[in-house]
This record gives sequence, C-alpha cells and structure tokens, in this order.
Amino acid sequence: MRRPPGNGEAASEGPGGWGLWGVQESRRLCCAGHHRCEQALLQIGINMMALPGGRHLDSVTLPGKRLHLMQVDSVQRWMEDLKLMTECECMCVLQAKPISLEEDAQGDLILAGGPGPGDPLQLLLKRGWVISTELRRIGQKLAQDRWARVHSMSVRLTCHARSMVSEYSAVSRNSSKEMDQIEKLLMEKCSELSAVTERCLQVENEHVLKSMKACVSETLSTLGQHFGQLLELALTREVQALVRKIDASDNIYTTESTTGNLFSLTQEGAPLCRIIAKEGGVVALFKVCRQDSFRCLYPQALRTLASICCVEEGVHQLEKVDGVLCLADILTDDSHSEATRAEAAAVVAQVTSPHLPVTQHLSSFLESMEEIVTALVKLCQEASSGEVFLLASAALANITFFDTMACEMLLQLNAIRVLLEACSDKQRVDTPYTRDQIVTILANMSVLEQCASDIIQENGVQLIMGMLSEKPRSGTPAEVAACERVQQKAAVTLARLSRDPDVAREAVRLSCMSRLIELCRSPSERNSSDAVLVACLAALRRLAGVCPEGLQDSDFQQLVQPRLVDSFLLCSNMEESFV
Repeated sequence: MRRPPGNGEAASEGPGGWGLWGVQESRRLCCAGHHRCEQALLQIGINMMALPGGRHLDSVTLPGKRLHLMQVDSVQRWMEDLKLMTECECMCVLQAKPISLEEDAQGDLILAGGPGPGDPLQLLLKRGWVISTELRRIGQKLAQDRWARVHSMSVRLTCHARSMVSEYSAVSRNSSKEMDQIEKLLMEKCSELSAVTERCLQVENEHVLKSMKACVSETLSTLGQHFGQLLELALTREVQALVRKIDASDNIYTTESTTGNLFSLTQEGAPLCRIIAKEGGVVALFKVCRQDSFRCLYPQALRTLASICCVEEGVHQLEKVDGVLCLADILTDDSHSEATRAEAAAVVAQVTSPHLPVTQHLSSFLESMEEIVTALVKLCQEASSGEVFLLASAALANITFFDTMACEMLLQLNAIRVLLEACSDKQRVDTPYTRDQIVTILANMSVLEQCASDIIQENGVQLIMGMLSEKPRSGTPAEVAACERVQQKAAVTLARLSRDPDVAREAVRLSCMSRLIELCRSPSERNSSDAVLVACLAALRRLAGVCPEGLQDSDFQQLVQPRLVDSFLLCSNMEESFV
C-alpha cells in the first residue's frame, strides 16, 4: 500500500549551502507517499540523498544495481577505489590516504562496484552521490579543524571528480563547450583545494590557520557550485535523449523501457523533475497517453506524470497540453483498466495539491471538474483494493480544497454514503492514510448545512467518534503523523457538525465529550499534538453549548469556561502521573 502523493515536506540543503538547486519540494501531496516516497531523492550539491519523510538511507536504489555503503579499513577502501580509477589516480590515492585508523575513518563511503558500461545516467547518479557526500564531510571536518582528514578527503574528492569526468566523456556523446569549460573549472578548484589543504598541514600558527580556513571554505563552496552546474548540464543532456526517444518511438517495448527510465529519474528528487518538465517530458508522456496502441503503458506513463507534477513546472506543462482534459477522458472511460484510472486519479491528486500554489490557476480543471468528481466517486465505490481507493479519495480530498463547488457536487452524488460505507470495508480502508483522506472530505463538506442530516442518516457520528481514537500500528513517524491528522480533522468535523442540535445530542449520547476530555487532558492520547488539542477544545466547547449537563464541574471550569488560550496552556503543560 502506498500513501497518497506527498504533503509538501521538503528536504533541506546540506551544510554550507553548496547545493545549487536549493531546497527540494514535495514529492507528492496531502499525505506522505508510500512506495513512491520510499525511494531516494537526488539533491544536487552537498546532501544529495534525502527522503521526503526526512529519512536518510544507507543505500541508494538504482535500476539494475544497488549502491552499498560499507565499513572498511583504509587499505580495503583503496583497493575498492582502485577498480574505478586510472593508474595515476591510484598512485595519488595510495600516497594520500592514511593507513592508521582514526575514530571516524571507518565511516567513509565507497562504491561497491562501478556503474555498468555504457550507462551514463547510472554513472552520473552514483558518482554525483559520492562526490556530494565527500563535499559534505569535508565541510564537517573543516569545521572541526581536522586538517589531516580535510587534506586526505580533498585528494580523494579530486580522484572521484576526475573519474566522473573521464568516465562520462567515454560513454556520452560529444560534450558541449559549456560542459568542457565547467569541467576545467571544477578540476582547477579540486587541485586548488588539495594544494591549499596540504599547505595548512604545515602551518602551526592559529591566526594564519584561521585565515587559511576561510580560504578553504570559499574554495570548497565554489567547487560545490561548479560540481552542481556540471551535473545539471550532464543530466539535462541525458533527459533530453530519453524524451526524444519516447517522442519518436512507435515501438511499445522501446517506449516502455524509456518511460521506466524516466520514472526512475523522477524518484531522484525535485531538481530532476524540473529538468524533465523543462525538456518536454510532460508533452511526450501525454502523447503516449493519447495513443490507443500504447494503452498497456498508460499506468506507467501516468505514474511518471504524477511524479513530474510535484513541481510547478510540471503543472504548467500539463496545462499547456490540455492534460486535464486527457485525464478526464481516461477517468470517465470505463473501458480503461482500474489501474489506469487509479493512476489518472493520482495525477489529479498531484495537480490539485493545496501545497502547489500554481494549481489555483488551473482554469481547465474547473471546466472538467464535475465529470472528474463523478468519476472519482465511482472509482471509490468500485475500488477493488485499498491502494485504488486511497488514490481516488486523495484526489477528492484535494479537490474539496481546490474549489467550494466540489463539496456541493459530492453532496449531490451521495459521496458521504459511499465514503462511510467504505470505512467498514477493510479491503478498501485499512490504514490511517486512507482515513485521513476520508475525514478531510467530511471536514470540508461539513461547512454545508445539509451535510449534517446525511451524516446522521449514515451513522457518521459514530465513525467520527472512532476516528478520535485513531492509533498507529507501526509507530513510524509518518503513520503517527497521519493518526494525529485524523484525530484533529475528526474533532474539527465534529465541531462544525455540532451546529446542528441533532448531531450534538447524538455525539453526547455516544460519549464523544468523554473522549474529547481525555484527548485534552492526556498528552499521550494525542501524541502531545497541539493541533489535536486545539481542535478538541473547540469541539468540546461547541458540544458543551448544546448539552452542558454532560460535563463535570472541574471539566467545565478548566476546559470550557476560560478563554481558549488559557485552557490550551493548562492542558499543554499537564504532566501525566505515573503513580
């Protein structure tokens, strides 16, 4: 089960700000993704591999091979590097690397095997990751004034940079003058870094070392910029080749293979998604989705499009090629497989993400919104798996943020009944990520007056009560955060619906007030979430206004009678008793 397309989490740059492309944007929307978000991202510069959920991997998944990080001693590390370097570089490494083991020497990263022959993309990703990691570590050692390590790592960095330039030149087409110029600048800065760090080893005067440290830092920063520029240019060339291949191909196997390669690149982060969008990747993929002869490739092409549209450039390109109309056609055509329509729903979820400001200007979406919403409700109703339901409901949840008319459409389509019935089907709704989408839709629909009667009719208050007790099963940060969102939105929905006295009385009958009090007073019940606390206090006050007899005097005096901020401070500072 994957989670719906991302929630705007971003990966920050590494130390020193050498990353040329800046902070990464969200991979998906609304909730953190699962299979899609569990792959490594490429961040050009110092810290290239980070996950949207904030996790860092000790290995990088790449098509065909896996890059492993090993703990080895200096001699074994040199022997592994020997496979990837020319003879003169090996001599340089042999002379520069220390034989003695420092306390952090065992943590150095090496490549387990080189990239495959004739595979420039793999070469760029692997070498780029290693070089960026070396840059980050040199910055760390420089901050600690570990000059011996700074120098040895600078020499090793020079070897890796020279190897990347040499190997890429051997497998790629003729390079441009711009690339040649940046390669030259990069190698000059590498040599300069090695030379200046070697001189620092001979200096004992602290004041002189301090001035030289500033020089080394500036050289390292410039080197990182040149490296980022070179890697961006090289990756752009490879993306251009893939896009041209998709655009020109009429062979299903060639198109399938090339689209798969393009999808793998989208998983390397927002910078590569921008490059793909800029170089015509969106246009080429929609061309695939408009050819009946490629119907079996629609799910793969749509999944790639959803990844590209995590950046504004991708959404702009989708708008230019009438992508929304194509998605509407796929969603409303029952001759397409469920998998195809589910992937189309994922693209809709992505382009309507509230975390992308550009989506508010998708004029073409408003024209097709009614038929898209209708198709998504039908997909939720007929979903054969939790993943299909998750993608369809995530798209509906985002659309309710996108335009207020969507809530009225959902009401007319009996979406409340469809969603609440699905909650009792473990095959469709079995994770907090899915319940997060459902309660988001209910919360946004609850602003409508006529929503309350539908909720009562379908026993929705009892379902909302259950969501107030949402607990994570695995304890992972992503699942804990999803449970917090479910609790918060359930309380918000209850507060809004309790404008109707019938809903308020039903909530009191189901002991909702007791659960709200427990969430307010017990930080562990809400995972110490302030957002859940505020929502629960608001819902409790709304219910107390209708049925005050359901509260004890102490609860009324502490949670209802004071100002909201005073009750919040009281509950947020509570210490649980372990006696």
